Amino acid sequence: MTAAMAPDSEGQQQMEAGRIPDAGTEPESDGAPRTRIQEKNRARILEAALGTFSRFGYRGARVDQIAEDAGMSKSNLLYYFGSKSEIYKAVLADLLDRWLAPLRTLDPEGDPRTELTAYIEQKLQFSADYPQASRLFANEMLQGAPVIRDVLAGPLKALVDEKSQVLRHWAERGRIRPVDPTHLIFLIWATTQTYADFAPQIEAITGTGIHDEAFRRQALQALTDLIFGGLLPRPGSP
Repeated sequence: MTAAMAPDSEGQQQMEAGRIPDAGTEPESDGAPRTRIQEKNRARILEAALGTFSRFGYRGARVDQIAEDAGMSKSNLLYYFGSKSEIYKAVLADLLDRWLAPLRTLDPEGDPRTELTAYIEQKLQFSADYPQASRLFANEMLQGAPVIRDVLAGPLKALVDEKSQVLRHWAERGRIRPVDPTHLIFLIWATTQTYADFAPQIEAITGTGIHDEAFRRQALQALTDLIFGGLLPRPGSP
């Protein structure tokens, strides 16, 4: 992404009155549940937009390019999203929802090593499956999070607070050593997302990357060894 997001004249263009949507598509109705066709088309737009924004940044991306990549007309795309900024916000919201999904599954009654290993593994898999998404999110952070700051301070913070309680619960029961739970979560984010955000550097050094299953297993083993080496109670400790 280049400079911070600014309003764009193209993004404000609305649908021409009376335009009929492309065959096989349906416009969204305010307040009404989306149909299966609407959900499918919305997903197509978000997937195409992710690639476009990742390649060109917010300023360089154009609605007609997103529409072309999604395999639909620009007019039909604008039935689903009224502007480029709306598309961008939706891409980031969808990305954040998928990015946080593994954290939501952390079970306070589960075994800490099993739960955290699964979380780290899912985060590495996300870096392998969605490297563009990880880099787009990182670029939004570098710009000061102008689009999703309210989400970070709201739903994201609430989830981190909730899962920090899971880590405190384990520590209080002697299942892990007392650590600051927020910093542990930050550590996991940093060590797993670096494989997507700094993929060229990693590939230049190792000749491969997180897309390689064997390399991903090695990364998982290294990260879990390091994290649990400091996190799990040592033999003979109270």
